[in-house]
Amino acid sequence: MARLTVLGSCGAYPEPGRACSGFLLEHNDFHVVLDLGYGAFARLLEHVPDGGVDAAVITHAHPDHCSDLSALGRIRHYNNGGKVPLHCPPGVLDVLRAVEPNPDPADVYEFHELSTTTSVGPFTLRTWRLPHHVPNWGVRLSLPGLTVAYTGDSGPSPALAELGADADLFIVESTLQGPSPRTEPRYVMTATEAAGWAARAGAKRLLLTHFWPGSDRRISAREAAGVFDGEILLAEEGLTLRL
Repeated sequence: MARLTVLGSCGAYPEPGRACSGFLLEHNDFHVVLDLGYGAFARLLEHVPDGGVDAAVITHAHPDHCSDLSALGRIRHYNNGGKVPLHCPPGVLDVLRAVEPNPDPADVYEFHELSTTTSVGPFTLRTWRLPHHVPNWGVRLSLPGLTVAYTGDSGPSPALAELGADADLFIVESTLQGPSPRTEPRYVMTATEAAGWAARAGAKRLLLTHFWPGSDRRISAREAAGVFDGEILLAEEGLTLRL
């Protein structure tokens, strides 16, 4: 049995009572974190005591997606929990060392640079480079009969259709609402754009996330429903989906 739990859903900084980007993907007894931004670690502990995750996958080095890796590293260090396999761009380690050089991230994490195809426990991990302010990789984790895809942060890109192709769950950033900005280049998306790429990908379910703090999320759901016919979900802290 696989399931996904939302740890955090905000972009940039967390609203009161919420956290920034973070998800916990579980299959049987294997636990992998997808991003771990501001405030997400405390919510992780509600599901995995002592930070006992088996791996972490981080899409990019912005702190609203990776800052709480520092907290996860500290609990593993002080409780002698062993190294956590960490799949991420190199810039993530620079962020962690800037936050706290002792313990050194290399002492608590087993670093693996995100690559085209690799294994993360029972999952096959594939990646797509997506447009953002810093190097960002969309990730696709698959088991026989199950695929979960996640954009991290991204502007519109044809790669999104490949990333989410026929996914059982496509987690897509939807920072903005309303008409698409006319500025170029684009590094985040509207809810309508997010849903449009999910439709092109043929995804079965769409989970909108990375909401700008203060946004009325019901507006994002209505905008997405105009272009995506499948099930649309809003990322809410504590939401657990059976996959």
